[in-house]
Amino acid sequence: MTHTDPSLRTVRRRHELANGGTSDLFDLVDRGAIKAVAAALHGLPEQRRREIGVELTAWFKQHQRGIWWSGTGTALAIAVVGCLPTAAQAATILGRPSVNPHGRLAAELVHAVARERGVDWLVDLAHRIAARFTEQTWVGKWHFVATLLHLDGGAPPTDDMAVRLWLTAVDSPATFHQGQPPPVVDRLRDDPFLAVMLPRLFEVDDIGNLMLGITDHHDRTDPGRPVLPPALAQLAAEGVVDRSLLLDGSLGRLLRGDRPGALRAFTMLLDQLAPTTAEVTARVTDHLRLLVDAPAPVATMAQKALRTLPELELESVLDASRQLLIRPDKTLVRAQLGWLDQLARQHRDRAGEIAEVIAVAADHPAVQLRERAVALAARHGLDPAADEPTPAVTRPRGDDLPPPPTPAPSPAPITDLDELTEEVAALLATPYRGMALERVLDGLVRLTATDGPRVHAALAPVVERRHWSWADAHRSDPLCLCATVVELFTSAGCSDGQRERWERLRTALHRVDATPELVVTDPRVPPVHRLLHARLAEIGGYLTGPGQPGLLAAPTTTNGQLDPAALVDRLAALGDREPGHWDLTQALLRLPTEVDEAIAGQAAALGTAAGRRLAAWVRDGGLPQPVVRPRTVTQSSSQGRRWADAYLPDERILVELAPPDGAVDRYGLFTTPVSPLTGEHVGWVDLWPSMLPGHRGLVTAYALPLIAGAADMDERGGPALLPLLAEIAGPGGVALDLALAYGLSARHGPDRVATVDALLALAATGDIDAAGIGEQLGTLVARHLVKLSRVVEPLRDVAQAGAPLTVWRLLAATLPAVLAMPTAPRGLPDLLTVAAETAATTGVRIEVPGLAAVAGRGGSGRLVTEARRLHRVLDAG
Repeated sequence: MTHTDPSLRTVRRRHELANGGTSDLFDLVDRGAIKAVAAALHGLPEQRRREIGVELTAWFKQHQRGIWWSGTGTALAIAVVGCLPTAAQAATILGRPSVNPHGRLAAELVHAVARERGVDWLVDLAHRIAARFTEQTWVGKWHFVATLLHLDGGAPPTDDMAVRLWLTAVDSPATFHQGQPPPVVDRLRDDPFLAVMLPRLFEVDDIGNLMLGITDHHDRTDPGRPVLPPALAQLAAEGVVDRSLLLDGSLGRLLRGDRPGALRAFTMLLDQLAPTTAEVTARVTDHLRLLVDAPAPVATMAQKALRTLPELELESVLDASRQLLIRPDKTLVRAQLGWLDQLARQHRDRAGEIAEVIAVAADHPAVQLRERAVALAARHGLDPAADEPTPAVTRPRGDDLPPPPTPAPSPAPITDLDELTEEVAALLATPYRGMALERVLDGLVRLTATDGPRVHAALAPVVERRHWSWADAHRSDPLCLCATVVELFTSAGCSDGQRERWERLRTALHRVDATPELVVTDPRVPPVHRLLHARLAEIGGYLTGPGQPGLLAAPTTTNGQLDPAALVDRLAALGDREPGHWDLTQALLRLPTEVDEAIAGQAAALGTAAGRRLAAWVRDGGLPQPVVRPRTVTQSSSQGRRWADAYLPDERILVELAPPDGAVDRYGLFTTPVSPLTGEHVGWVDLWPSMLPGHRGLVTAYALPLIAGAADMDERGGPALLPLLAEIAGPGGVALDLALAYGLSARHGPDRVATVDALLALAATGDIDAAGIGEQLGTLVARHLVKLSRVVEPLRDVAQAGAPLTVWRLLAATLPAVLAMPTAPRGLPDLLTVAAETAATTGVRIEVPGLAAVAGRGGSGRLVTEARRLHRVLDAG
């Protein structure tokens, strides 16, 4: 076999390129032949390079792949910089998320190609690429951009995303693949962009978590120890970075606030810097502000720093203490009381004034702090009553909440193509916008029926520009309909093969010869979601075939309800045309549960099959309310052991559904078992309440596993559905009671806030069973399925917002099961405090079984003390 000399192959390639051939070059790029691509371009005249650049751009558009990684990305970058005429054109290719040259090595090769060609726009190119950085950008792309800038003497970009990637690059240096990287302090010392990037560390939100993630995995004694704060402190000691910059930057970040976890990086940095007395004195105002307003760990740091100052003005401490002593942070308040006690002994002439400030904590929610404040105030001049007085009992009163607003009318239909285009763009940017999807779908059907080609021409670039790239990224999520919705937008006005695709999908979901009509394609998908899927398939048929003048099921109010008279008018406007089966089904499900008989007569008078179906629906009473019963689900009892595979809890209390006696479950809404859902489903679930706006308990039953996961699996987002459930109608029953109990126990603050909003809305309308919620909460706590300590804060918020009677009734039903537990759970004393406060505020006496036994125990522990307090309130009532 004869082997061709590599140099001869290079000469041949150059000759081919010079004379109009490019296929060999593009094949080299596609194979990632880095050196061969550079060699083939070497020495080509500029005019020929530009001609190749035009072909390269067209070739790249036709040969896009999932990702251009490492070798192929580097080869592509060499070809782009070697042939395209401007930084803007080069950035349209190299700035794409799918193109990832091989970091620093790629930049060095590209720089050499650019120097040989005489390119002077690499700095501009680097900044254009950096402008497209996202959260998903690979750190190697930062190395590529940073090396280009460093080699050409350009300044780095300093936007938030660039700073994040720079810091990630500190943790993942470009030389990592060559062996163990140098220590972080050395990487920072040698970083050419340190002086520019360092001030920005204190300005980018949430970057503290990234700072804490930089650890030394080779430190066997403490491999998870954050190393960036001590590294910066060392550089400050060496004079490499400005110590004042670190001190002022950290305090400024703490003053602006951030997530508590992110702020920890800056308190650690201050701890490593160990500010001197002079440095703290120069920044005493900042420390006093942190003492009052910052999260507890930050306030504690400021408190310790201030206590070291010998000349701190007493008046400043007292002013700050008046605000600090009402904070709920027990450790912080206890330390402040100790500091004030010390100051009162040092300043005997002002002990009475200090005692008055100490007395501010006499009303603290924590009984131990109240007792401590009373004792210290008495020691330094005040003489309050020796025993804590029994809280005054007011005359009985209920909740004081404003009446809930009536559901607002839905926005006017979309009848203008420009408005539709804008709404589609907004939907693709923020896909889970609830009722916005309904309005867009109605406008899409309405406008496609009159001018489909024009709609298609207007939406195609919007979908392409937004390129909802994550639409195909949720294949593991059985509820995800992202790709289906995007396909609707691209189908509008097209009939080539699209109509058959939608018909096949609708047939797969719909069996008219069986009960229920909806086919169970995945047991994890509740029937309400299968109904949504079937509607989308039917709408696809509208968009690719005979159109419809809008959707019958478009709601008339923002909570999803449909005015019966509006539905009759829409059916009349159709004339002899029959509406879609699922469009009419959804419209019927959105009607109020009680509809005037006159509507049935008007519908029947239309003389159409759809009119007769509406009339029969109204006369039969619509969709009945299901029978809902609680059930305990375990791993061993769950279908197919999916729970065990998904690492779900050993035990969970959910509900089961059944149709009422004599009812036919035509759509399978009452018989499908509630299968486990996880946090990934948040978003599409928010559409469910508006699909069944008269059946709060039914929708809650479907979503209950998702809401429970926020409490027993520490997931996020499930309880966000609860305020939407509060806006619709129908009895909630045990499903709603369980959902609110789980929501109060949610791990994450925003989920508990959503539960508070739902509780207040339901209490305002009277659609709440406080005792039922309390019973379910007590059962969950007693069976160790949720954490009681999480419940205290949201319930106190509900009481303070104007619903103390709701909270007291809920707690009176919760406490018996909890008080009977062999070991008191964490948070029980605080819960008793809230119970005593709300019982005293409302003046309503409710017997609490088991309370007297706990209150009668000996000792002065907090549990017994708070039980006695509640017992005294109830006796006084």
